[in-house]
Amino acid sequence: MSTDVHAHCIPPEVLKTLENAPDRFGIEIVQDGDRRRVVVAGRVSTGPLRDDLVDVDRRLTAMDAAGVDVQMISCFVDLTAYALDAASGARFARMYNEGLAGLAAEHPDRFLPLCTVPLKAPSASAAELRFAVGELGMAGVEIAATVDGAELDDRDLDPFWEAAAELRCLVLIHPYNPLAGRNVKRYFLDNAVGRPAETSIAVGHMVMGGVFERYPDLQVCVVHGGGFLPYQAGRLDRAYHAKPGLAATNLSRPPSEWLKNLYYDTVTHSPEVLAFLVEFAGIEHVLLGSDYPFEMGDDDPVATVQAIPGLTASDRDLILDGNVQRLLAGIRR
Repeated sequence: MSTDVHAHCIPPEVLKTLENAPDRFGIEIVQDGDRRRVVVAGRVSTGPLRDDLVDVDRRLTAMDAAGVDVQMISCFVDLTAYALDAASGARFARMYNEGLAGLAAEHPDRFLPLCTVPLKAPSASAAELRFAVGELGMAGVEIAATVDGAELDDRDLDPFWEAAAELRCLVLIHPYNPLAGRNVKRYFLDNAVGRPAETSIAVGHMVMGGVFERYPDLQVCVVHGGGFLPYQAGRLDRAYHAKPGLAATNLSRPPSEWLKNLYYDTVTHSPEVLAFLVEFAGIEHVLLGSDYPFEMGDDDPVATVQAIPGLTASDRDLILDGNVQRLLAGIRR
């Protein structure tokens, strides 16, 4: 059995709703040459709307080819839509979540949905998360690494973190606007370097800002193998000891201890790197991921896990599915 925790999806019904009712959410689909994009709140444009984000049959065929039994389907991260006002964001999140839940209900053996929330409105996000997990049966939530410019350790977000910790559901953290303000478009560095860098900054703020100290029951998975954090954990610990007035004000333990409590997906494109990640975080903290359907994803994630050196068959089974099943069993619905 294999469960992919990192797979993006736009349910066909969601796309149809956005096309037919743009004024309802403050989200407009526009034509950009031969491609379509989404404009959020009149100012934030998404990446192209790829057909394979929407095409369910194509998704199932790709899953079968890769040996993936179940996908945790989550929002196309460009559509987290944190630029919306609170009311529009709440309406949009509910519509998207019902679309994801409906698609999963049509294929209950293949899809398990993660919700989206209007994170710029933390109390509304907490309420939507409780509804999505408790009423729609969703496994947790995907959030972007920044909230319309705010960092994830912002104390205004505490109502959301409190709800996520209370539910013990999965929180998948995904980069959205890599290294804003830097010219990283050349050489595809905005994706190759910028996305893991943005994730590292986001989770670094959470660790150093004491989010995990305040909410130790959080079940957080960091995509793309955790960005750069697992491989620079010693540097964070050095900052904690060398500059305690700056780096230790919210912590009672070194940062690496909190990093080892997190979960990490396998999208590193290197079995050798994954071997280090297993050694760093422990075999029970690594989860199968693909980043379907994007070009920087892993087209054959099960084979990647099979290629990690030094693991037993039971170790591989934990990464492929066992760790996810343990997390799902711990959700407090």
